[in-house]
Amino acid sequence: MEPFYWLAALAVFLVIEIITLGLATIWFAGGALAAFVLALFNVPWPVQIAVFLIVSIVLLIFTRPVVEKRLNESRTKTNVNSMAGKEGRVVETIDNFDQKGTVIVNGLEWTACSSEEGLVIPEGTKVIINEVKGVKVFVTPL
Repeated sequence: MEPFYWLAALAVFLVIEIITLGLATIWFAGGALAAFVLALFNVPWPVQIAVFLIVSIVLLIFTRPVVEKRLNESRTKTNVNSMAGKEGRVVETIDNFDQKGTVIVNGLEWTACSSEEGLVIPEGTKVIINEVKGVKVFVTPL
């Protein structure tokens, strides 16, 4: 009868994972699968529970970061996250010391700072966006 408990737990963890899609319970489904296999061979109940916990924790600690990294690589960056690497044109001279500067990127006006401290970028210069912090873009001339 014990194998069916683990099979039911496995099914519940998989259903929760399918509903949430957040990589929350898949690790415990792996632990339940390992315990299910042990239950098929009539391994004592405490050993099954220990294996369930150990396998679940090991999967959670060692595989979750790898899986999340792989999933995040395939995501398409949108909005502000897609700005890095795009080109723009300076419409107001960029001077970090005077805290002024504006660029146009994709038809939108952004407050801009030079990525290189002390570098003044004159109006009309083509720039590339290195990063976005809040409402400011940090640029370098092309």
